[in-house]
Amino acid sequence: MPLTRRALFATPALLATPAYAQPAFPARPISVLSGYTPGGVTDVTSRAVAERMGRALGQSMVVENRAGAATAVANTAVAQARPDGYTLLMGTSTLAINPSLQPNLTPHAPMQALAPIGMVFRTAFVLHVDPALAVRSTADLIAWAKANPEKLMFGSSGTGAVNHLAQALFVQRADIKVTHVPYKGGAPALLDLRAGRIQAMFQAVLEALPSLEERATRGLAVSSAQRAPLLPNLPPVADTLPGFDVVFWQGLFAPAGTPAPVLEKLGAALREATEDRELRARMAQSGVDITTGDAAVLARTLAEDTKMWGDLIRKAEIKAD
Repeated sequence: MPLTRRALFATPALLATPAYAQPAFPARPISVLSGYTPGGVTDVTSRAVAERMGRALGQSMVVENRAGAATAVANTAVAQARPDGYTLLMGTSTLAINPSLQPNLTPHAPMQALAPIGMVFRTAFVLHVDPALAVRSTADLIAWAKANPEKLMFGSSGTGAVNHLAQALFVQRADIKVTHVPYKGGAPALLDLRAGRIQAMFQAVLEALPSLEERATRGLAVSSAQRAPLLPNLPPVADTLPGFDVVFWQGLFAPAGTPAPVLEKLGAALREATEDRELRARMAQSGVDITTGDAAVLARTLAEDTKMWGDLIRKAEIKAD
């Protein structure tokens, strides 16, 4: 059927209609996957940050808990998602640990599979001991362990957990020999520490705080390079072992290949959320240091921790349970 004169001249205009235009991002809700069960500090922080980001973006951000396989279920789902900014990951230190500890888990190369957006938080561990142990400082503990090889019962919440790796790094840097006692979680380990069945462990600030306040355990130091706001009287382990800096961290990631303008918009919203004074103050009461850091900071953190934990896991021959 021949084109009419009107149709012929209308054709270029039709080709330029909004049918070919892309809606501004974000045009619909954004899913944020977490590899942890609901209710913990990681989950609570994820939801608080996502809610504030949603306000900045003008779209809701929905946190979905997909626990399992040392967070690999959530990590893999995001790595394999469409790189359009609508599926994000609240990734943690496990991204730096899994490739060496459990190389069968995916993604095998998180730094290539995921695009960093920015840091969310850091939280330190407390090195605390049984008060019956005759030590008052990190230096005392190291001296006691050297005088009593393998007699120091050092608990953790499980082989390969960040607090276990903190302990393994401590042992390596201090050049001591201890007996590692892994538990299925921090709660049973703490019970045994309070009961004197083990003598030491690294534990998240919020989890350790009640025992320290009750003097059921004695705090010696914190694992971060700086003092923890909730425990200002405890010096860093680094005061005794220079360079020691171990924290559990969380950052926001997108699938690799996500367009730069989308990453930039998400990064700006994350920065606005993490600079919220009310959020920072509230999370500080949980021992969480909300951190404003851009994509470069998160990428550097992931790269440095991947190397540090990889070297330690290989040298100490740590195997997952």
